[in-house]
Amino acid sequence: MDIRYIQSFVTTVECGSIAEAARRLDLTSAALAARVRALEEELGTPLVKRSGRSVKPTAAGLNILDSARSMLREERDLRAMATKELPVGELRLGTFVSALTTVLPPVLRKLYAEHPDLSVSVVSNGSVELCRMVASGELDAAVVVEPQFAIPKTCEWRPLMDEPLVVVAPRELADGDPHELLRTQPFIRYDRTVWGGQLADRYLRDHGIRPHQRLEINGLMSIAVMIDHGLGVSLLPDWSALWSGGLSIARVSLPDKAPVRRIGFIWGVQSPHAHLANLFLEHAEAVFRSNGSTRRKARK
Repeated sequence: MDIRYIQSFVTTVECGSIAEAARRLDLTSAALAARVRALEEELGTPLVKRSGRSVKPTAAGLNILDSARSMLREERDLRAMATKELPVGELRLGTFVSALTTVLPPVLRKLYAEHPDLSVSVVSNGSVELCRMVASGELDAAVVVEPQFAIPKTCEWRPLMDEPLVVVAPRELADGDPHELLRTQPFIRYDRTVWGGQLADRYLRDHGIRPHQRLEINGLMSIAVMIDHGLGVSLLPDWSALWSGGLSIARVSLPDKAPVRRIGFIWGVQSPHAHLANLFLEHAEAVFRSNGSTRRKARK
């Protein structure tokens, strides 16, 4: 069974169009349609059906779709293992949402400058789910908030940077006492279902601070925009993107040693793309070493 025919079938289903799939695979529409027909003849059943200009899988096509995708992944993995000393292949990378705008761009910029042919497939999710996906082999690696559970033996973890908790307030309150701001100003709470929100909640309880909560929300930038509109103050990880959006907000440091949200990298040591994960990690560590003046580098 020709793997090119399987790739043509999967791409056609994902694009929903013969013409678009042909463009993606750099083929003519006639050549791509011929590949799909050849696969159908080999399997003895139609796999796709036309509906106007769109193409949809038949029941038989749906039945084999997941297996076909697995065959393509295994073929990529086989090539990666055969050339593992070279930085080629596709890195299946996960990242939690806020890292999409802070961690990923500078690291990928440095990585592609040296390895322009490298391919990276990115999935965004919560850190706990990303760790599970790396452990199960669905992802090769992920940028996550430090796991609060034992790292599986099939994985390794490396810290990249710390983000200490700070009070984020409207700019006109920049000179205020941080604890007094938390006690007296309307409070926008960072969602307690995520680790950064749990750290903030623990800090408030440990210091006997009972804020006047206005709302609770997941999304650091969303909270920052609300503070910019004068809706209150918050206790958040010192996420660099908060200060680059032109918002009228201020960072007010806590009076004692602040808890930190630690950001790091987890990867599967037995993954066929472990060499690519290590390449990404190498460039990530270089980026955050060079940014040491603005971000606190995590201790290993």
